[in-house]
Amino acid sequence: MGAILGLLFHSLGGFASGSFYIPYRKIHVWSWESAWLVGGVFSWLIVPIVAAYLTIPDFMSIIQQVDSDVFFWTFTFGVLWGIGGLTFGLAMRFLGMSLGMSIALSLCSIFGALVPPIYREFAGVSGDTISHIAGSTGGQVVLLGILVCVFGIYLCGKAGMMKENELSQEQKQETIKEFSLTKGLIVATISGLCSACFNFGIEAGKDMAGAAVAKGCDPLFQNNVIFIVVLWGGFLTNFVYCMYLNFKNTSFGDYADASAPLRMNYTFAAVAGTTWFLQFFFYGMGESKLGNGASSWILHMATIILTSNFWGIYFKEWKGVSKQTMRTVITGIVVILVSVLIVGLGNSISE
Repeated sequence: MGAILGLLFHSLGGFASGSFYIPYRKIHVWSWESAWLVGGVFSWLIVPIVAAYLTIPDFMSIIQQVDSDVFFWTFTFGVLWGIGGLTFGLAMRFLGMSLGMSIALSLCSIFGALVPPIYREFAGVSGDTISHIAGSTGGQVVLLGILVCVFGIYLCGKAGMMKENELSQEQKQETIKEFSLTKGLIVATISGLCSACFNFGIEAGKDMAGAAVAKGCDPLFQNNVIFIVVLWGGFLTNFVYCMYLNFKNTSFGDYADASAPLRMNYTFAAVAGTTWFLQFFFYGMGESKLGNGASSWILHMATIILTSNFWGIYFKEWKGVSKQTMRTVITGIVVILVSVLIVGLGNSISE
């Protein structure tokens, strides 16, 4: 039952993450950096604190009393993850939802799922090590699911390359106004490498989760206190960069620009930011049920990719491509779905 609930929670989190960028498409007049920063205030500052307030007794005292090393590494991984989150948004801007998420999350899924158990192996830290995972039947099935997922992501990326070769620049920009394969590939790769640091931040902050449970918090919500510190680090990175772009592009006036639909822009930015945070709210619930870091991370990544590709098809990001390209991306989505089932099976065997 725990594995089924874990799969459900990760699916909800993946759907939220795969859908969060849609409200940004409704924001007009504002520059990208202004919309991204306003949404970030909700996703990295306001909503995480509200979630922790509702689920963890006296959560701020946990943060204040935690060992300084724990706070430092949790925050630092958040700063590094912030680079991944920032470039993730840029990947959507230059590549669209389907291709951008597929490429970025391919690297993110691999590093996020496998580096923590490898680190535990060599650092002697308690928890599932890579040798333990590889040496158990359930762990082997989980690793098989990861490999299948990577293959599915490869197919989605291949379909994107086929699209690049088939369509003219004008056709590609009909649905993705700032389409740029070169810029998109660079930022998506950086995003994939750095975004995995969120998982490392959760690992670094486990003492805070333990303290939350000791205070009477439902274990289902124990990670909410960790999210606050990780997201503080992420907000710092994004705030600095967006302020730089506001200065460079002279777009500071966006926030009070009378020519912009301000009420609508702030509303959609708030919805986008809140939806974005829900991915980790449900991720924390899913991880509390599954327990296996590799399983949780790969399920989260896979459901995001599934959602983003379905939205990409809905918004006609693949309009005008050949049947072969369309078959390739659909096959990639199906393979990723199969990988989700395999990882869920492996986790149930582990239990």
